[in-house]
Amino acid sequence: MFQQSGPKTTMQSAITIFELVYHSMVRNVRKTHGNAMMSILLNMMQTAIFVLAFFFMFSLLNLRGAAIRGDFLLYIMSGVFLFMTHTKTMGAVVGAEGPSSPMMKHAPMNTAIAILAAAFGTLYIQALSLFAILFIYHVGFTPIEVDDPIGALGMLLISWFTGATIGLVLLAIKPWYPTFVSILNTVYARANMIASGKMFVANTLPGFMLAMFDWNPLFHTIDQARGFVFINYAPRNSSPDYPLYVGLVLLMIGLMGEFYTRKQASLSWGSKR
Repeated sequence: MFQQSGPKTTMQSAITIFELVYHSMVRNVRKTHGNAMMSILLNMMQTAIFVLAFFFMFSLLNLRGAAIRGDFLLYIMSGVFLFMTHTKTMGAVVGAEGPSSPMMKHAPMNTAIAILAAAFGTLYIQALSLFAILFIYHVGFTPIEVDDPIGALGMLLISWFTGATIGLVLLAIKPWYPTFVSILNTVYARANMIASGKMFVANTLPGFMLAMFDWNPLFHTIDQARGFVFINYAPRNSSPDYPLYVGLVLLMIGLMGEFYTRKQASLSWGSKR
C-alpha cells in the first residue's frame, strides 16, 4: 500500500505487462473450473462432441459426397476448429472486464491487460484442444497427413485474430448498449453455424450463393485452411488477405472505441444506473 513505484525501463515495463497478462490468463482459464486441467478437458470434450455431431449429421443426410476427397473427419475438424476458435475468442473478449470492473481498481491492472488475457487465454485452450484431439485421432484411429501445416496454423491464427477484433468492437459498445451487444453476439455466433462455410465447400457454390457468404472473414479462413490441409483442393472463391485486412480495420475501430468508452466511464456509467 505504501510502496512507491519508481520509473521503469522499457524491458521492465514489458516484463510487468507479460506477467499481468499471464496471471489474468490463468484466472480466465480457471473460470470454467477450479482445476485448470479440468477446464481444458471440458473444452476438448465440447469440441469433440461438436465434431462427432457434424460427422453423424453428414452421414445421416448422406452429404459425405459433397466434402473434399480425403479424410472426411479431418474435413469436418478443419471447419469446426476454426469456428470454435473464432466464436469463443469473440465471446471471451466481449466478456472481458471493462473500465468499471472492480479489478481495475488495482493499480497495475487495466482494460488492455484484461482484453489480451481473454484473447490469449482462449487461444491457449483452443490450440491445446486442437493438438490433443488431432494427436488422439492420429495415434488411436488413423494416421493423418496435412499438406501445409504452417499455412493451416496461419489460418487458425487469423480466425482467432478476427474473432478478437470483432469482440473488441462489441466490448467498446457494450457499456452503452449492453442488451443490444448481448443479442448481436448471440446472433452472430449462431449465424456462423452456416455462414462460416464449415458445412460445405466454397468452390462448389454458385455465384448468387457466394455473395451471401463472402462478407464473412471466417468463411475465407476456413476455405483457405482446407486448401492448406488437403493437397487436392485449391480454393478459388476465397482470399487469405481479406480476413486479415478486416481484422486490422476492426482492431483500429475497436481500440478507438474502447479508448473513448474508458474515458467516458466515470461520466456515463453513473447516469445509467
